[in-house]
Amino acid sequence: MNVRVASVGLGRFGKRPEGLVDLAAEAAGAALEGIGRKTVDLLVVGTMLAHGPAGPMALLPRLAGRLGLESASGLRVEAASATGAAAFHAAVTAIEAGRASRALVVAAEKMTDLPTASLTRELTAALHESEVAAGASMVGLGALVAQRYLQRHGASASAPSLVSAHDRRMASRNPRAHFSTPVSASEADGSRPVALPLRLLHCAPISDGAAATVVERGRGPATVLGLGQGFDALRLIDRDDLTSFVATRLAARRAYEACGLTRKSVEVVELHDAFAPFGLVHLEDLGFCGPGEGASWFERGWVGADGRLPVNPGGGLLGRGHPVGASGLAAIAEIALQVMGEAGPTAVARRPKVGLAHSMAGLGVQNFVTILGEAAT
Repeated sequence: MNVRVASVGLGRFGKRPEGLVDLAAEAAGAALEGIGRKTVDLLVVGTMLAHGPAGPMALLPRLAGRLGLESASGLRVEAASATGAAAFHAAVTAIEAGRASRALVVAAEKMTDLPTASLTRELTAALHESEVAAGASMVGLGALVAQRYLQRHGASASAPSLVSAHDRRMASRNPRAHFSTPVSASEADGSRPVALPLRLLHCAPISDGAAATVVERGRGPATVLGLGQGFDALRLIDRDDLTSFVATRLAARRAYEACGLTRKSVEVVELHDAFAPFGLVHLEDLGFCGPGEGASWFERGWVGADGRLPVNPGGGLLGRGHPVGASGLAAIAEIALQVMGEAGPTAVARRPKVGLAHSMAGLGVQNFVTILGEAAT
């Protein structure tokens, strides 16, 4: 592709006093400063909930006005918890199609001001209506998937805690992360049960935050090498296998094929681990290890900053935080910073040439894979 990430803007994730527009404008402003405030002809905004003090908010025109981009074209994108990745893919597609030459992509979410019951109800809307009618929740069905995975592969109930400990260790290096202190696997094992086998430290926190990227025509260290997307059945009961996400495998295959690379070329990865066991599943579905082998990679330290495949250098969803509409773009932004050599405190030991960001909507119904790196001449 002849599209590159030119700059990145990331705000701090966590409990923030600012409103949604302020959060989005902070990240967007940083990304625009990174290109010297050059002209942007497309603004793509991603948000899942878009709540303001008076209820649902028209974020796109408000943000365009705040940034002085009224002369640009604009799109609002929503794809549940994969919204940020979907917004990025939409912008890249528009540039590839010749509809724009430079786009600002912004993804933001304000969650911590909502009552937990209301937020749970909003997130549950991403499930099939029959599951909702039966009383299912996102964490409840996530626990079912985790239980099946651990049973099928004979994995210890402590295996997910390896992911939690890893993400929190990575997040402790990230000044923009929701959590700044590491936790041990044993602390995760002993945290409060939520929906067994999921415990509190196996679940991504409710967060506020925003991310932004400027993408433009051309090539560079963070060229868009491949994009992939895949769907799966919305109802879990309609899936052939609950221990793997078909949508991730499809998205990965399409992204690898688009750039003519394999998983062996990837040197750093950001995974969408809203629940810790999913970090194991995603590592396997992306082709980096075989079924049931994910836990051994975390146990042996192969996913550390100096390991054979650094995973979640920004802290992942469990450490960086999970403002649902922003997480997918934050993962892409982190990979862009890594391959551009601008990651600062989250940099992995060896500057990677190719990186991969993974994002998941709901319980794996619509998943995205984005591959960035230096384009071959």
